[in-house]
Amino acid sequence: MHGHGDSHGHRLRHLLTPHSHDTADKVDNALESSRDGLRALWISLAGLGVTAALQALIVAFSGSVALLGDTVHNVADALTAVPLAIAFWLGRRAATRAYTYGYGRAEDLAGVLIVAVIAASAVTSAYFAVDRLLDPRTVTHLPWVAAAGLVGFAGNEVVARYRITVGRRIGSAALVADGLHARTDGFTSLAVVLAAGGAWLGWDWADPVVGLAITAAIVLVLKDAAREVYHRLMDRVDPTLVDQAERELQSITGIRGVSGLRLRWIGHHLHAEAGIVVDAQLSLIAAHEIAADAEHQLTHRVPRLTGATVHVDPDSHPGDDHHSALSHGRRERLSATP
Repeated sequence: MHGHGDSHGHRLRHLLTPHSHDTADKVDNALESSRDGLRALWISLAGLGVTAALQALIVAFSGSVALLGDTVHNVADALTAVPLAIAFWLGRRAATRAYTYGYGRAEDLAGVLIVAVIAASAVTSAYFAVDRLLDPRTVTHLPWVAAAGLVGFAGNEVVARYRITVGRRIGSAALVADGLHARTDGFTSLAVVLAAGGAWLGWDWADPVVGLAITAAIVLVLKDAAREVYHRLMDRVDPTLVDQAERELQSITGIRGVSGLRLRWIGHHLHAEAGIVVDAQLSLIAAHEIAADAEHQLTHRVPRLTGATVHVDPDSHPGDDHHSALSHGRRERLSATP
């Protein structure tokens, strides 16, 4: 059921959040979350860009393959901000007749691209490390290599904390996955310090071995990021959110039961579809009021839920199991009417 606005602004808000009885504040929050996501992306892009540039400069005159692997990974991590930014921008566009739920799922596509970039950086890091094992070379300027590792750790940890915090606050799995990616990059940067220490002790194998260890760490974060994105692609939600939404519905006066409930992510916002059971003797207006109240309360009480569609069942025919029989019975009566 949908509300009807008289003003152009209200109609625009309904386009931006279809199937919802949201207030202006709710819509403003939805737009603000996209702005927060974009801000996090551009700030982290700048931070990682500076970090990678400093590391690349040291790679050029030191020849450290461990640092090269870390630098490549930092560059890849910085560049993942671009598809995510495009996804956030698309997600702010109004729904259309072709894309009736809007463009929020572009975030999931960006998440797939991020996973692909992480995988590519793992392959690149492994290639350089194996090549250096087969063809050992002396690493020079070891203090600078160690310093670059520390710079990489600091830069990545700051970016990781920022991305994860904002991603969890606005409900963006792709942004959280990107933050986890950056955090692992920080620890792999510390491994570069170990490589420099090993090379200082005369262990030529230390640099490529640490490069392989960095590859292993990248593979681990690849697994975590892939799982996050897979869950979104498969419409998985946290079961506790479903329990909360069900409790909220059951607490509303006039609702005698919940005959069905589904939640799904569309970008970094949740959408709900629910079936509620009410007194069969209620008027259409009274039943509609209960459904409107249910939609409104869900969008205010369940975190990041910005749209809800509620179907009303009379307690004489609860659940959608009766729908087929009701439809056939009605068609038969209509066809029998002269």
